Amino acid sequence: MFSYRHAFHAGSHADILKHLIAIQLLRYLQEKPGALSIVDTHAGAGLYNLQDGFAAISQESAGGIVRLKDYLASTGADVPPSIADYLACVAIENAPESTALYPGSPFILARLLRPQDRLRLFELHPNEIDILRGNINQLHCVKQVDVYSADGFSRLKGLLPPPSRRGLTLIDPSYEDKNDYRNLESCLEEALSRFATGCYAIWYPVIARRESIALPERLKAIAKAHQRAWLCAELRVENAPGERRLQASGMFVFNPPWTLRDHLKDALPILKKALGLDSGAAYTLQSSEA
Repeated sequence: MFSYRHAFHAGSHADILKHLIAIQLLRYLQEKPGALSIVDTHAGAGLYNLQDGFAAISQESAGGIVRLKDYLASTGADVPPSIADYLACVAIENAPESTALYPGSPFILARLLRPQDRLRLFELHPNEIDILRGNINQLHCVKQVDVYSADGFSRLKGLLPPPSRRGLTLIDPSYEDKNDYRNLESCLEEALSRFATGCYAIWYPVIARRESIALPERLKAIAKAHQRAWLCAELRVENAPGERRLQASGMFVFNPPWTLRDHLKDALPILKKALGLDSGAAYTLQSSEA
């Protein structure tokens, strides 16, 4: 279970979709002054050098953040606010015009914390957890961030409901272990039973595996059972049967803010054009309110 490393996929098209949505969720929730409890159940190392280590081996950032920036620079296309927000979060970690470092969700969320907010990060990988702690210790908000070497699926329930009754949870396991699908559903069922009004954002790969294909409909069923609104966005950058690299991914959000759909209606067409590799590039955007 410890073969997966977030660094292999740092700055990829999947990261762009995941992080763009996470930023918009946090921005909306921070419009009210009340304290936020933020949880990242599968945190990874937090910050990645795209020119070294696993990220340099995979080169997935070349088809992700690097390709997106090149497209926007070369076309002069109008940049939707959500993409601008995302690029600003990446730029914080880099010198001007550079994309040497890529922030994972722990760094993006931590950089956006207000004084009243708290971030809790979970990571089980024995190597990733030490790197994560070292990276987080560099931040000025370190006292607002708790890092746990623990299973985020099982530990989430102990944090719900948060004292402020306001919270955002990001869940993005590797799904290399098929049990992740079952654990995700169990985790969400319990989380929604304890804290029905929380915002839960789930990333998932779109791959030719039975569990992956069924996941969006199973999540919709959970939302219906708990009478919760939902939004589901998927981005495909190519359609190359037999190719092993990840070609598409999705984000499913329970209790999405009303603004999120409009942000994605503006952003997804740009991401498709910028990141698409063939005629199979596409996106979908569905919600319970549509």
